[in-house]
Amino acid sequence: METLESELTCPICLELFEDPLLLPCAHSLCFNCAHRILVSHCATNESVESITAFQCPTCRHVITLSQRGLDGLKRNVPLQNIIDRFQKASVSGPNSPSETRRERAFDANTMTSAEKVLCQFCDQDPAQDAVKTCVTCEVSYCDDCLKATHPNKKPFTGHRLIEPIPDSHIRGLMCLEHEDEKQNLESNLTNLIKRNTELETLLAKLIQTCQHVEVNASRQEAKLTEECDLLIEIIQQRRQIIGTKIKEGKVMRLRKLAQQIANCKQCIERSASLISQAEHSLKENDHARFLQTAKNITERVSMATASSQVLIPEINLNDTFDTFALDFSREKKLLECLDYPTAPNPPTIREELCTASYDTITVHWTSDDEFSVVSYELQYTIFTGQANVVSLCNSADSWMIVPNIKQNHYTVHGLQSGTKYIFMVKAINQAGSRSSEPGKLKTNSQPFKLDPKSAHRKLKVSHDNLTVERDESSSKKSHTPERFTSQGSYGVAGNVFIDSGRHYWEVVISGST
Repeated sequence: METLESELTCPICLELFEDPLLLPCAHSLCFNCAHRILVSHCATNESVESITAFQCPTCRHVITLSQRGLDGLKRNVPLQNIIDRFQKASVSGPNSPSETRRERAFDANTMTSAEKVLCQFCDQDPAQDAVKTCVTCEVSYCDDCLKATHPNKKPFTGHRLIEPIPDSHIRGLMCLEHEDEKQNLESNLTNLIKRNTELETLLAKLIQTCQHVEVNASRQEAKLTEECDLLIEIIQQRRQIIGTKIKEGKVMRLRKLAQQIANCKQCIERSASLISQAEHSLKENDHARFLQTAKNITERVSMATASSQVLIPEINLNDTFDTFALDFSREKKLLECLDYPTAPNPPTIREELCTASYDTITVHWTSDDEFSVVSYELQYTIFTGQANVVSLCNSADSWMIVPNIKQNHYTVHGLQSGTKYIFMVKAINQAGSRSSEPGKLKTNSQPFKLDPKSAHRKLKVSHDNLTVERDESSSKKSHTPERFTSQGSYGVAGNVFIDSGRHYWEVVISGST
């Protein structure tokens, strides 16, 4: 029974299987134990449904889950039926493991060398020492009384006979239904105390987090007030400077215009007086007297016309100060965009745009809000399996990191040929960072060609160094150290040196033995 019980024991909880799952590797696991394994793989703020694989605790085989998670695995119904029958046999059988354990407990913990159990059925005085105690009859018997009262036939074959124990201890063996109640209570109490301690620790962390939120929010509010006050101060300073420029420009223009107005008025007054004298002279009927005054007036009119051009050489009537325009549309837009900064959205790797050679991969990605991104960080590592993605995403030790990328693409050099890699891109700004979903990209196989310098003197290599054929006419080739020369080895070497890894080449042979 003990061997069977070990076969029916879960490798995680070390209890009998409960709702066992049948894993693809043929081992079994309790449903709740499998669920706890998935929970242990979860990162912070990650749900159990996001875990797509875990390892069998018995053979370490990787179990890949479907979209249904653990519900997609088959239940081991035959095993559950065996466990049910085993539990019934353990509870009711006279030689069940629970009986044996209970008898051992009494033997070890309650019996002492001074205690002696007497037969309770004997007519002799004194009574004989008991050899067995019947738990069913609640009576201890000596050997003769036992043979007389418990023949080896029904219904006495179902009675439970154990080593003799005092009458006061028999009652403790009678309640099979609640035999492990104290142990279960102690175990549950221990778990409850442990859980309560964990909750108290979590509560302390939550309170501490609340305090941090309060402090950080107050700091940010003070910073906001300080920055806004600084912006207001800058605006007021610029307002004063630009206002002074407007006043100076107005004064300069008005002073210039006032001088031109005064000059115009002076010219107009002089011209009006001269016009009046000229008109009066033109009205003179006496020709001799007209000639006496006309010459002088003509000269004065001519001089006045010329002087008006000198006094007011040019008047700019278009300088009305309307070209001094104020345009704060760009600054207004910037002020309207002021907001509490947040981490940028995770970028997306565009695998259809990515390119590869045998030792390089160029990764392309896009971002929804690239204007808020200060820089990108590219992370990559070798892909070894589906479970590798889950474990690597939670580990920073295995990643190669390329920081401070300003473009939406980057070329990684020095990679292994014919190898699949996992790539992730992280978008970063002052508020934080967010990473893309992992993308899998693969380098090309190593390009391989034939080395004509190593070919046997009776072999001819094509111009593209991909084909070789026998050529008896080429026997006069030079004998270089790299060239095959043996009569029994018509060979040609490749031009790629392989120092590690697993590789193969496909060769097509035609027209030759």
